[in-house]
This record gives sequence, structure tokens and C-alpha cells, in this order.
Amino acid sequence: MKYFFSIITAVFLTSCVSTESTLKNVDNSAKRPSFTDNRYVITEYAEDSKYGFDPDYPVNIGFINEKQEAINIEYYFNGLEGPNGEKISFKKVDTCCPFPTKNTTMGAGTIGIYEVTLEGTTKKLTMYFNTFEKGKIVCPKGLSIKKLPTRDK
Repeated sequence: MKYFFSIITAVFLTSCVSTESTLKNVDNSAKRPSFTDNRYVITEYAEDSKYGFDPDYPVNIGFINEKQEAINIEYYFNGLEGPNGEKISFKKVDTCCPFPTKNTTMGAGTIGIYEVTLEGTTKKLTMYFNTFEKGKIVCPKGLSIKKLPTRDK
């Protein structure tokens, strides 16, 4: 039964996938940021307001095993905060947008859709994450980079 489900999933994904990717911000030479205290050390802000908020401009965490998606997304959000220092909450709500990739055995990947809320607000943001392709990992417009704690000497 598991084998049957895998074949059906592969056929479904590859039949829905265009032969050209619509992703605009893939960069195979990009390096994942360093991490400390269970978070990525993000040092730059996105130049494009679509970064992370448009399925064609997802946060490209890239080249990770499906089982590592949750921890890498957590590292990403742990490195950010709201524009006024608000704590960020997030949850995966769906996947979308199949695209061709050489980084899976099926030849296709999908974009993870995350609902993001800032502490003290009811506003919900929708962010898109790609775990199959690499790209520069930066802070999207509207959020802030969390400051690293100072260490006493």
C-alpha cells in the first residue's frame, strides 16, 4: 500500500509540474547562515518586498531532507522578530506550487505555506518556504532581525 501511494503521489506531482520553474530567487551558490542558540544568524534584509511573501520568491532554505524542514524553518523564525520586537509564532498550513527540481528523486518539489502571527496582534502573514532549492536567506520586509544577546566576559 505504501508503494502504491508513493507511485500515485509521484504521478500526481509530476503531472502538475510545469517543465519550467517559476521560482525567481534560486541561487545554488548561496550559503545557509550560521546558527547559534537554535536560530540562524541572519545579517541582511531583503531588497524585494516579495521575498518570502510570494510563492515565486520563497525563502529558499534548500537542499534539506524533508524530516529537517520543521527544524530549519524554526531556526529561521528564531532569528527574526516583529518590526517592534514582537515574538513570532508560525505554523505550516499547506503546500502548493509544484515545480521541477533536480534535488528530489521524483523530479518535483513543492512550496510550504506558513501562517505567521506577531505577538499582541491579530494580523496574519502568509510566508512561503522552499526546502528543495537554495537561495540567500535574509529577513523579509516588515520583520526585523533579532539581535544576538551580548555575552558577559
